[in-house]
Amino acid sequence: MLSGSDVHWWGAVSSDFGNITNGFIVSDHKLNETYANSSFIVRLIDNVTWNMINVLSVWDLPTASDFGHVEFANVTALANSSAPSPSPSLDGEKENQLVHVHMEPTMFENCKVLSKKFRVRWSLNLKEDSIEIGLEAATGIVNYMAFGWANPKSTGSKLMLGADVAVTGFKEDWMPFVEDFFISKYSECMKNSDGSVQGVCPDSAYQGSDRVGLVNDTQLIYGHRMDGVSFVRYKRPLSKVDGKFDLPVDHLANMTVIWALGKIRPPDTIQSYYLPQNHGSFPFETFGHLAINVSDHVNDCVGPLDAEDKEDQDLIIADGKVPLVVTSGPALHYPNPPNPTKVLYINKKVAPVLRVERGVPVTFSIQAGHDVAFYVTSDPIGGNATLRNLTETIYAGGPEAEGVKASPNELVWAPDRNTPDSIYYHSLYEQKMGWRVEVVDGGLSDMYNNSVVLDDQQVTLFWTLSKDSISIAARGEKKSGYLAIGFGSGMVNSYAYVGWIDDNGVGRVNTYWIDGKDASSIHLTHENLTYVRCKTESGVMTLEFTRPLNPSCNWDDRPECKNIIDPTTPLKVVWAMGSRWTNDHLNEKNMHSFTSSRPILVLLLRGSAEAEQDLLPVLVVHGFMMFLAWGVLLPGGILAARYLKHLKSDGWYKIHVYLQYSGLSIVLLALLFAVAELQGFYVNSAHVKFGFAAILLACIQPMNASIRPQNPANGEQASSKRVIWEYIHIIVGRSAIVVGIAALFTGMKHLGERYGAEDVHGLNWALVIWFLLGALSVIYLEYRERQRISRRVFGRSNWVLGNLEEEDSVDLLRSTRMPADKDPRTSAVMEVQLEPLNR
Repeated sequence: MLSGSDVHWWGAVSSDFGNITNGFIVSDHKLNETYANSSFIVRLIDNVTWNMINVLSVWDLPTASDFGHVEFANVTALANSSAPSPSPSLDGEKENQLVHVHMEPTMFENCKVLSKKFRVRWSLNLKEDSIEIGLEAATGIVNYMAFGWANPKSTGSKLMLGADVAVTGFKEDWMPFVEDFFISKYSECMKNSDGSVQGVCPDSAYQGSDRVGLVNDTQLIYGHRMDGVSFVRYKRPLSKVDGKFDLPVDHLANMTVIWALGKIRPPDTIQSYYLPQNHGSFPFETFGHLAINVSDHVNDCVGPLDAEDKEDQDLIIADGKVPLVVTSGPALHYPNPPNPTKVLYINKKVAPVLRVERGVPVTFSIQAGHDVAFYVTSDPIGGNATLRNLTETIYAGGPEAEGVKASPNELVWAPDRNTPDSIYYHSLYEQKMGWRVEVVDGGLSDMYNNSVVLDDQQVTLFWTLSKDSISIAARGEKKSGYLAIGFGSGMVNSYAYVGWIDDNGVGRVNTYWIDGKDASSIHLTHENLTYVRCKTESGVMTLEFTRPLNPSCNWDDRPECKNIIDPTTPLKVVWAMGSRWTNDHLNEKNMHSFTSSRPILVLLLRGSAEAEQDLLPVLVVHGFMMFLAWGVLLPGGILAARYLKHLKSDGWYKIHVYLQYSGLSIVLLALLFAVAELQGFYVNSAHVKFGFAAILLACIQPMNASIRPQNPANGEQASSKRVIWEYIHIIVGRSAIVVGIAALFTGMKHLGERYGAEDVHGLNWALVIWFLLGALSVIYLEYRERQRISRRVFGRSNWVLGNLEEEDSVDLLRSTRMPADKDPRTSAVMEVQLEPLNR
């Protein structure tokens, strides 16, 4: 018995399912050790007497499993029969009762090893002139087992000719069969042109050539297939046989028997029999012969047969693409007796073990009847267990999960990483109709929604986001004693999660705050981790846990209270490995042997990652060129158009055009540098979005200038097209500057997030000061411009510069707008004379 099991001596009124399931514990002696031919004195508890016990069982309480039992029969009821004498009394009781040992169909009086994978068992019944034979082989489901008696007249190489053999196996529906065969030739069964047959053929096939009334002398009793081992029990007569194709068995003589294992061919449109194919050429492995006297007591079978290939009818491996058909039927060989008369079948197998993978959906096509409601539960017995087991967890199904073949009900269940390793499927209405579900880890990629490979390709990170929590797994790609992942730019000043296997073989995951590079700087924390698992396979470590996005503590002094995961912000992840970890005596020897070279930025919402790189020289040039354009040249061009129109000739215009085109050229060149270095456009940050908007606005200006309406003649009012164009030109230009400056600041923010540049804050302050100085300069220039215009309007200006061509000297946003004049002197006179009139 497994250590810690809850196995007891169990009493019941009878051995039927209802009574033995509702039995009772009869002794305080628990069976929780390993036993081999042990004897016990079963001492009853005070309120139990032997007269209350008709069945004594070894009973596993949690799973309601009968590991074996004996039945006590009343002697008085058998007095008039040929019953044996009463057994000795037990502690003075049960004097009128006999003990009848329950015989399983796998129990025989004799057993003989034919090969390391094949055994024959038998029991004689001389009164019925019969022998019951059990064939047991560790062989494939599509293979046959053959055993029979050789013709006494055949010898040497022709030993098989004329042999009378039984061929057993399993059909496509997993049901056992046995057929009586006669061997007339060393070949598979073949049909001649005259309709006769020859070879290894069933007796009934010979009726075509010989009209003798033949019957199948073998009678199937029982069959099962378990753990890759086939077992079939059948009965045949000893002497009362057909003299043409069956051989009598002399139970007192040494007779030669033959046996074989091999592939079997199922029926088809030409032949309606299961026919054995060639057994192969490995004597004493796939075929053989020996002499047996069935009256001799033989038992050289030690221990069970163990098949290398455990494929069998008792295991179903769920495939996410193929539905599992759930039906009900008679309990032919239920794996966990006792059981009701009707149990669940999955894919035509009687209550098999069902193996599913976490993260892979399983589809059930339920056709078990309207009286069978299928469900997946934590309770090993089922049958509406919640009434007696308040801790029962139902994982799928329920009252609505019922259907019939004509109208099946489909149920989809997706076991996740939190599903226990062992659960059960049953009927909601009756106990023990189903059996066990093995939940195994498939690929972690099936269990989690997202995954990325961390730095140096040594650790893979998996995660699934939910509303308030995140489930995380990390798997190393090489052998290690522990695996750690940390959230931060490095192991220093990071929140670490360390998984390792302790000295007792138990997987552990602990959390730490690390604020230094030595062992004393690693501080154990107490984060609220759930569904924690850590395991190692071939030395490769995997850790898993679920944690809340926001810690439940209220921002006290504990460092873990600040360990917040914001799914909208890239999460910096590093890793480390080492040979050994411990909580008790952490020292320098426990420190990591391998670490990541740099953090990886994990984008939780997008399910991707990007490396946190060193600041690339090309990107430094990109930033400087963008500052030169948006911080110097382009604003300088706008200032020239606004405040230098009093210069001689068209100097202000040339300065404006040269600065604008120079700035735009530098912007486009800087953009090409960044695109070439980053290998494409990635519009996934505020910096890139602002940058593209600013460049688009900047590129509009040259196109806008190319469609500039003609200036009005001297003394003419500016056309509406000209006014609209000037408004658009100035608004787009000034908007481009504002968006460009926003792109500079968001670029600094992106620089800090992606590359962890330590001087980002200093650069931000430098930008702020630069643009503040620029703003103060604009205010001063605007003040001087207003003064100049006022002096000119009232005639107090001496116009020392002489040539005042000012086509656009008046602010477009002013209400007193003057018509343009190409003659500077006329323009000056008109403005001096007309402005007072407008007032």
